[in-house]
Amino acid sequence: MTATPQSDQAAKTPSLSDVTRVRTVHLQRAKAQGEKFAMLTSYDSLTAAIFDGAGVDVLLVGDSAGNNVLGYGTTIPVTLDHMIPLAAAVARSAQRALVVVDLPFGSYEESPEQAVRSAVRVMKETGAHAVKLEAGEELADHVAAVVRAGIPVMGHVGFTPQSEHALGGYRVQGKGDAAAKLVADAQAVQAAGAFAVVLEMVSADAAEEVEEILSIPTVGIGAGNVTTGQVLVWQDMLGLRTGRMPRFVKQYAQLSETIGDAVGSYVSDVKSGQFPAEEHSFRG
Repeated sequence: MTATPQSDQAAKTPSLSDVTRVRTVHLQRAKAQGEKFAMLTSYDSLTAAIFDGAGVDVLLVGDSAGNNVLGYGTTIPVTLDHMIPLAAAVARSAQRALVVVDLPFGSYEESPEQAVRSAVRVMKETGAHAVKLEAGEELADHVAAVVRAGIPVMGHVGFTPQSEHALGGYRVQGKGDAAAKLVADAQAVQAAGAFAVVLEMVSADAAEEVEEILSIPTVGIGAGNVTTGQVLVWQDMLGLRTGRMPRFVKQYAQLSETIGDAVGSYVSDVKSGQFPAEEHSFRG
């Protein structure tokens, strides 16, 4: 069979796993080629280096740091001053992954100008590659303003944690007649220039409709297996956080048990005098 120019081009196009530095164009190409990509949260240099080395394509410095790092009950108290040092640590350690940073509640909703100021500060002070906004139709002009400023934007629709009180708590979005609103929000974000959009806690049927309609990739978290990308909070995925897990979380390890056992052994060794032993001491 004679090769066509299109097949020659496809053969020359590397898969996402072969890319040495992931950029927004590579995520777009992944969707076009039917590839999936993996996204994971990170808030520090050590996990960023581990996740990056393990092949995670996108590292999200999420405002979920409020729940998982800073000890808040929600993401609402998180500020730009909280986010910037965390994002800078991740960006310094990520050699391949695209680093995306959440703009926290109160840092962009006021006006498109405020959104640009906050996004510019993130880009200048962290070395990250993109920002993420929880925005649908109502804030699409904020997304457009940040994009016009030359900053890549990832959107976020469906369940938006910063609006949990307005949404009535942690509830699945996009069911039944509400699917039309989800589609409209996602389309508005795409039209504003976003390079991808997160779909959180939405009906898998609605997510599939959005994925098919949009030309940009979608990233699911509790949106079924129909999106181009998937994202989880790393403390959930690796079992560092304990207690009841959301239905959409799959735990690949139980770090809380491993760490608890190790620390218990350390405490026991210190109290019994077994640590430090001679090999851990300096002489002369």
